[in-house]
Amino acid sequence: MRAFTNRTTRKLALAAALTGAGLLLTACGTDDGMSGMDHGGMSASSSATVSAPAAAGGDTAPGDFDDADVMFAQMMIPHHQQALEMAKLADGRAEDPEVKKLVTAIEQAQDPEIQKMKTWLKGWGKPEAPAMNHGGMAGMMSEQDMKDLAATKGKAFDRKFAELMIAHHEGAVGMAKDEQQSGSNAAAKKLADDVVRTQSAEVAQLKKILDRL
Repeated sequence: MRAFTNRTTRKLALAAALTGAGLLLTACGTDDGMSGMDHGGMSASSSATVSAPAAAGGDTAPGDFDDADVMFAQMMIPHHQQALEMAKLADGRAEDPEVKKLVTAIEQAQDPEIQKMKTWLKGWGKPEAPAMNHGGMAGMMSEQDMKDLAATKGKAFDRKFAELMIAHHEGAVGMAKDEQQSGSNAAAKKLADDVVRTQSAEVAQLKKILDRL
């Protein structure tokens, strides 16, 4: 009876040992698999961390910059902001479909450009505010100009908007051309190229609108 008990005990012990070994191997296999997954996760995380500065770098206009680049961003931000204020006045006042379409194009283009230039200045360690008064910028509307525009509606608004925006865009194009000639930062100069191209085309379109109103 004792011999049977001893044999049974040994069998139970062996079975327990084998079961424990199996669990250990399974655990090790799981650890290896999870470890591999963790490594992959770390790799993906590292890639995201590395790629984020690269993406941000594109917005922060990497590379050399000079005073002309800084002035271009500092002056174009409030210039664009006023264009957006003018565009907002069109809501409920503009009548001409082409004017309304142009207003939407201005809003879609200039708001992202404002954010981009703000990021540049922050990356360059420069303030957003320009050294000169906004009134000294080419094409900027006076407070009275804005009040006069807000006081109109329908075709009268369309004509006033077109007249003021032509002058406003021409001022922006002049500032952008200065950046093309004097700036050194590649991203800032590219934005200047975009401003010259798009706003020159919009000036031509606004002049045609005026001719038919």
